[in-house]
Amino acid sequence: MKEETRPCVIPGCFSARRHDDLKEMLDSNKDSLKLEAMKRIVAMIARGKNASDLFPAVVKNVACKNIEVKKLVYVYLVRYAEEQQDLALLSISTFQRGLKDPNQLIRASALRVLSSIRVTIIVPIMMLAIKEAASDMSPYVRKTAAHAIPKLYSLDPEQKDQLIEVIEKLLADKTTLVAGSVVMAFEEVCPERIDLIHKNYRKLCNLLIDVEEWGQVVIINMLTRYARTQFLNPNINVSRVQNWVYSLFRAVSLPIEQSHDAALIYTAIRKILICEVQYVVLQNVATMTIKRRGMFEPYLKSFYIRSTDPTQIKILKLEVLTNLANETNISTILREFQTYIKSMDKDFVAATIQAIGRCATNIGEVRDTCLNGLVQLLSNRDELVVAESVVVIKKLLQMQPEKHSDIIKHMAKLTDNIQVPMARASILWLIGEYCEHVPKIAPDVLRKMAKSFTNEEDIVKLQIINLAAKLYLTNSKQTKLLTQYVLNLAKYDQNYDIRDRARFIRQLIVPTEKSGALSKYAKKLFLALKPAPVLESPFKDRDHFQLGSLSHLLNAKAGGYQELPDWPEAAPDPSVRNVEVKESVRAVGTVTYRDTGSSEEEVRKPERKSKQSKSDSESESESESESESSESESEDSEDSEAELKKKKKVVSGGGGSFSTIAPSSALKSYELLHRITGEGLSVEYCFSRQPFIPDANMVAVQVHFTNNSTSDTKSLHMEDVKLQSGMRVKEFPEIELLPAGETATAVMGIDFCDSTQTANFQLKFFVSIQPPVGELMRPFFMTENEFKKEQGEEENCEKLTLDVKCRNEHAIVQKVTTAANLSRVPCGSDKECRFAGRTVTSSSLVLVTVATKDQGAAQLTVNCEKMVIGTMLVKDILLALTQ
Repeated sequence: MKEETRPCVIPGCFSARRHDDLKEMLDSNKDSLKLEAMKRIVAMIARGKNASDLFPAVVKNVACKNIEVKKLVYVYLVRYAEEQQDLALLSISTFQRGLKDPNQLIRASALRVLSSIRVTIIVPIMMLAIKEAASDMSPYVRKTAAHAIPKLYSLDPEQKDQLIEVIEKLLADKTTLVAGSVVMAFEEVCPERIDLIHKNYRKLCNLLIDVEEWGQVVIINMLTRYARTQFLNPNINVSRVQNWVYSLFRAVSLPIEQSHDAALIYTAIRKILICEVQYVVLQNVATMTIKRRGMFEPYLKSFYIRSTDPTQIKILKLEVLTNLANETNISTILREFQTYIKSMDKDFVAATIQAIGRCATNIGEVRDTCLNGLVQLLSNRDELVVAESVVVIKKLLQMQPEKHSDIIKHMAKLTDNIQVPMARASILWLIGEYCEHVPKIAPDVLRKMAKSFTNEEDIVKLQIINLAAKLYLTNSKQTKLLTQYVLNLAKYDQNYDIRDRARFIRQLIVPTEKSGALSKYAKKLFLALKPAPVLESPFKDRDHFQLGSLSHLLNAKAGGYQELPDWPEAAPDPSVRNVEVKESVRAVGTVTYRDTGSSEEEVRKPERKSKQSKSDSESESESESESESSESESEDSEDSEAELKKKKKVVSGGGGSFSTIAPSSALKSYELLHRITGEGLSVEYCFSRQPFIPDANMVAVQVHFTNNSTSDTKSLHMEDVKLQSGMRVKEFPEIELLPAGETATAVMGIDFCDSTQTANFQLKFFVSIQPPVGELMRPFFMTENEFKKEQGEEENCEKLTLDVKCRNEHAIVQKVTTAANLSRVPCGSDKECRFAGRTVTSSSLVLVTVATKDQGAAQLTVNCEKMVIGTMLVKDILLALTQ
C-alpha cells in the first residue's frame, strides 16, 4: 500500500520552501536569472520583509562578474553582514578584491560591507581599507571612507589616533561630496580636536552652499561650536579682521535659509536670519524677535495668519506679530487682530485677546484704543470671548484705574450673565480693589454674591471673601452683616483653602474681646497698592537654550543637550587659519577648486543651490550611501563629478549637435483656467523640464497667471487639493495681489507616481492638471555600450513611415525630445537615433530607438519595465513623428 504523503508542519518550513525559487535562480549559471532574483530580494528588504535565510545563497554570488548582480549583492550584504558575521567572514578576501574594482560603486560597496561586519578580528583589515579608500580617485569612495570611520571607532576605540590621521587627510579634501561626511566623522570621533578645523575653516565656509543638505546641517553645527570658541562675541567689540572672518560664516549661511529642507533651515536659523517654515522654526523666530526684532520687521506680512493654519501655528504667528508690534505698525497689527477675533477657533480667539492686551501694555499710545475695543467685546454673544476680555481688561485697568471707573461699573453689571469662573473672579477682584471708585455698586455686588456663594466655584468664593473683607474695611456700615454672613458660610465650606482663608480674615478684620479693635495690619494688608502686572512673552527666557534644539522646544533641558561654550574673553590667535590658498578665493563669492583625481577645474558660485550644481547621477550616488534599498539608486550612482563631465562631452558628439531637452520655446502650454470661467483670471501651465529643487521625485510645473479684469485679484493659492493614492503636491507660494492687467508666474511640484492621473485642486475655481506621459521622466546620460546593455525584453515596437521633412536626424531629435523629456544617446550609426531617460518617481529606465530605413520607412522601439508607460510613450512619439 502506497504510503500517504503529508504536508510538512515544521516551523519555518513554508518560508524556506517559499524562497526555494530564489535560491535556484541564484545558483543558476545565467546572469539574467541571478539579476532578477537579486531585484526581488532587494525589493523584499525595501518592504521590510526578512530575507536573512537567503544569506548563504546570496553571498556565493559576491564574486559574480556581472556588475549589476554584484552591486545588488553588496546592497544585501550591507543589510545582513552584522547578523551573519560568520558567513560574511568567509568572503573577506572577495571584499578586499572588491576594493580594487574599476567601478567606484563596487569599491564603495565593498568598504561598506567590511565596515558592517562587527568583528574585532578584522579591525586591521578595515583600517587598511579605510586608509586606501581615503586616497581613492573617486570622491564617492572617499565619502564612503568617511562614513566608515565612526563604525570602526565604535568597534575599537583604540584605533582613534590612526582614524584622526585619516580624518585630517579627508578634511583637506576640496570636494563637496566628501565635506559633510568627514565633518560628521570628526564630530563623532574627535570633536575636541578643534585644531584640525583651523586650516580648513575658510574652505568649509566656502564649500558650504554646495554641500548636500544633510551635510550642511552637520557642518553648520560644527562651525557654530568652532565660532563660539575661536571668536569674540560679535555683539560686543570685535576687530575689523575678526569681524570679517566671523562674517564669512554668516554670509555663506544666507542662501541656505532659502532651502526647502526643514532640518537645514532649523539649523541655519540658529545663526542669523529669517525662514518661513512652521512650528519649530516659528518658535525660534518667536524667541529671536524678543531681542532682534529688527531682522523680522520687514517681513511682517509673512507672519499673517491663514484660516487653514493649525491652531498651534496660529498661536505662534500671533506671538511673533505681538513681539514685532511697535508705534509704526501697531495700527496694521490691530486691524489683523480684529479679523482674528471673528474666528471659530476658540483657543485662537483667546490668544488674540491676550495679544491685544500685551500690545496695549507695551505701547502706551494705543492703550485706550485697545481697552475700548476689549470693552466692546463684552457684548459678544460668545461667553468665552467675553470671559477672556474681562481677564485682560482687569490687567489693563490696574495701570490707570482712576480714568476708567465707567468700565468698572460696566463690568460689575456682567456678574449676572458671565458664568466662566475666571471671568467672575476677575470682576470681583476689580470691584474689591477699586471699590472707592464705585462706592454705590460694590455693596450691591457683594449682596448678590452672598446669595450664590454656596453654588460658586472655589476661585470665585475666594474672591467673594476678599471683596467682603475690603468692603468691611472701607464701608463697614453697609457691609458688616454681609461680611459676617459670608465668613460664616466659608467657615463650613468643603474646601480647606476657603475655610482657612475665612478664619485668617476673621482674625484680622473682626474685633474680638481681647483686641477690641481692628488689627493694625488689616488695612496695610488688604488695601495696599498693587503693582500693575507685566504682560510678557512666554518666549522671553528661552534664549538660554540653543535655537532649534529639543530643549528650546520644551523650554526644559532635555537629555543629551549640549550647551554651546561661552564666548572667549580674549580672541585666540587668528593666524592658525592663515593657510596658503592657491585654488580657492578667501572672500565669499566665486570659488575655484580642483577635484582630487581630476585635471579639470570647476568654477562654482555659492549662490547656486547644491542640487542645481549636481547631476542626477551624482545626487543619486549620495543618497545611495544613505539608503541602498533599490537597484535604480545603485545604478544612478556610478558617475563621479569628473566622469560625468566626460560623459557630457560624449553626449555632445557622435551624432552631431543637438539639444538634450526641448527648448523652452517648444514647451507646450496647457490651459488651466479660461478667462471667462475664471471671471477675468486666466491660467496656463507647462512642464518646465527643470529639476524641482525641493523634491527630486516631483515634476516641476510652471503656472502662468494673467489678470484680464479691471480689478485686482487677491490671494491666489491652492486649496482643497484632491490627489490619487500615493500622489503628492508641493504648493506654490501664495500670490497676495495680482493687479489688473498684470501677469505672474509660479512653480509647483507634483509627484504623479509615474502615472497620468490628474491632480485636482481649487484655484478660485476647480482645476485639474494631467501630465503627458513624456513629462513623467527626466534625461539620463549614458554611452552607446551602456544603452545596448540595458535594452531588455520589455519593449514596444511600431513601424511607421516618416514624412519627407522628418527624415533627417535633426528633425527626429527635435520631435522626440519635444514629445518626451529624454536625452540623446550617441550612436555610431547614422540610421539610428537613441534616447534615454528615467521616470521621475521610480527611476525606471526608459530607452527609445528610432531606426530609419529606405523610402522613409522607420521603426520606433521603446524599452521600459513599466509596460503602461512604454505603451503610452510609443503612441505619443508615434504621433509626433507622423505629424
